[in-house]
Amino acid sequence: MEQPVPLADVLAGPREPIALARLLAGRDNAEREAAVAAYLGRRGLPFARHAFDSVEGRGENFQVDVGAGDRILVLVAHHDAVPGSPGANDNAAAVGILLALAEQLSARPPERLRVRFLFPAAEELGYLGTRFYVQDRPLDGIVGVLSLELCGIGDSVVVWDAPEPTPFLHSVTGALEALGRRRDESYHVVGTIPVFGSDHRAFAAAGIPAYGLSIVPAREADALREFVLDPARSPLAADGRLPVPFDTYHTPGDALRTLDAAACAAVLAALQAVVAAID
Repeated sequence: MEQPVPLADVLAGPREPIALARLLAGRDNAEREAAVAAYLGRRGLPFARHAFDSVEGRGENFQVDVGAGDRILVLVAHHDAVPGSPGANDNAAAVGILLALAEQLSARPPERLRVRFLFPAAEELGYLGTRFYVQDRPLDGIVGVLSLELCGIGDSVVVWDAPEPTPFLHSVTGALEALGRRRDESYHVVGTIPVFGSDHRAFAAAGIPAYGLSIVPAREADALREFVLDPARSPLAADGRLPVPFDTYHTPGDALRTLDAAACAAVLAALQAVVAAID
């Protein structure tokens, strides 16, 4: 498996999302968890710990709140990976993006909005960490949730598990359009995904508007839509070929070298726009 960059080098290094993805990539899950806590402490970002332990698994979630408004936007990026995968696109890139955004907003907090950054454990165990978080923590004031998955490869933003319009979804798509993105061209809204999922589903089960957020190559949009909506029947699945980024998803090929700095920067810009639109 890909060898991790020494933690001390990452902690002392640049703060762009693509560089911060090195915090996790190639480490086992215990090391990934410890690395997130180390980074938050090193950068002086106050965070709350939420530990859980069950027959299904154990771990620790980390929460960083920026701003003091009564309305809360929750942004989520899980810090675990499947065994045997370096976990760069799933999900080190997303963690790097949120860490970069958290630092930016801490320097200039939103005026009327609280942005809650949640870094949960055990997403790969059926969103276990987030399910415990939703069960244990108050959810009052949350206006919406975006969970970041597969955010390091591509140029077209995808909002998924969004089967029907909501005011929160309208704010998200409006923010993307304010950046000059066009629906069904440079951004896509996709309904319920039957097989793949992420941490937002724990919030959605509690009645909160919550969606997945990814970035994918625009050239693969049609193939990806077909694959994620019906992977068993997709001809790409039948002959063993998978569209990017699923060609490396949950495999030893999910390495740092596959990530694209421009993709990470585009997701960061999208989130900045969402925060501004809701504030």
